[in-house]
Amino acid sequence: MKNKRRPVVMLCAFIITLISALFSLCLGAARISLSELYNALLNGPVSSQGYILWYVRMPRTAACLLSGMALSVSGAVIQAVLNNKLASPGIIGVNSGAGLAVTICCAFGLLSGWTVSAAAFIGAMLTVFLIVFAAQKTGASRTTVILGGVAINSLLNALSEALTTLFPEIAMLSSDFRIGDFSSVTASRLIPAGILIAAALALLFTLSNDLDVLSLGEDTARGLGMPVRRMRTVFLVLAAMLAGASVSFAGLLGFVGLLVPHAARKLIGSDSRYLLPLCAIGGAGFVTLCDLAARTLFAPYELAVGILMAVIGGPFFLFVLLKRKGGHADA
Repeated sequence: MKNKRRPVVMLCAFIITLISALFSLCLGAARISLSELYNALLNGPVSSQGYILWYVRMPRTAACLLSGMALSVSGAVIQAVLNNKLASPGIIGVNSGAGLAVTICCAFGLLSGWTVSAAAFIGAMLTVFLIVFAAQKTGASRTTVILGGVAINSLLNALSEALTTLFPEIAMLSSDFRIGDFSSVTASRLIPAGILIAAALALLFTLSNDLDVLSLGEDTARGLGMPVRRMRTVFLVLAAMLAGASVSFAGLLGFVGLLVPHAARKLIGSDSRYLLPLCAIGGAGFVTLCDLAARTLFAPYELAVGILMAVIGGPFFLFVLLKRKGGHADA
């Protein structure tokens, strides 16, 4: 049944994402009509609407789309590699590791787009390898891995807060990363991260069959001739690249990598050939819709999108946790 509805689900997700992006470009404190949107796209920033579109709305909408794709696919990959549907970049501390690296960059005045993106990637990668290494060495259950990730998440967030206390001048520079927001996204920071995200997604889409084999378990994958350790490293590096690149411009957005893969898996199953593209499309639309709601529902006030996602994702995480009976089956 899921096989038959996959094309319909993919098409619907694409249409919803496209409409979300269109509304994101048009709606806000200054409304832009479809005719004004067309003229601004055609003629460039020659009017007030064109300036708003090119220098405010387009970077923000692109940031929503890119971060949604990156975090959703990263969550799906981490869940497959760890064989744990509760894992996601925000919950196990990957985002916090990237955020700490960004805060360190701010403390040293290293604010260029490539520097911040590279630092965020390194921070995310070190965090995910720390979690996997600890789990392998201790033989921890899947639930214990999640709890350990939550502890690492808290520790890394505390270190970031300590840095902002010791270096008060970076408090404003790093505030977006602690909450998760798109209001100050710039093209100079978005372009390097976008290149990293596009490269990681392209590689993951070509490796979808290998991800399915790896998700069967180490013994089965090894029996099928897969170099398990090398492929696990490749997937974790790509997942860290996606999460780190997203954090470099979007901040610590939580629960995207948990919500979207769960919904996509329910709709079309666990085949990575379809799951990863749907996560990319659905994640882009989900984050764009959340950002649109955060900046229009409470007008003239604008709510940070990270707050709205925490309100949505927190209860969802508890629901999944309770549905799995506290994870006793994973022990």
